[in-house]
Amino acid sequence: MEFNDFSAAQVRIARPTDKFDEVIDFYEKGLGLERLTDFANPDGYTGVILGLPNAGYHLEFTKHADGSPCPAPTEDNLLVFYIPEKSKIDHVANRLHSMGYPDVPPENDYWKEKGVTIEDPDGWRIVLMNTNGI
Repeated sequence: MEFNDFSAAQVRIARPTDKFDEVIDFYEKGLGLERLTDFANPDGYTGVILGLPNAGYHLEFTKHADGSPCPAPTEDNLLVFYIPEKSKIDHVANRLHSMGYPDVPPENDYWKEKGVTIEDPDGWRIVLMNTNGI
């Protein structure tokens, strides 16, 4: 990935959680992201990296043996997935609904015009947006 002042091999969003198993289920089983790897290290951290194979971006979720406090963000902190096929959005949203994760009203009405907003177990929100993106 080329940026103005540097090149990056990949981008990863990393987040601690005290609801590790629930968060992994949400993103892996509910959303359908692939588990790329997992790890445990002697400093007490355990983690899972999820994403798309051969993509330059991933999500990492960690927990620490002593706890990993992660306060809920505002309602407009979003991870947006641009999905052109409405039927695929419906499929993923229905699977998440069946797991106990209903739609939530977005703070910004823009996201409800063509999107579905759902909170993960920590209160972080994803949007399944029915467009091609930018």
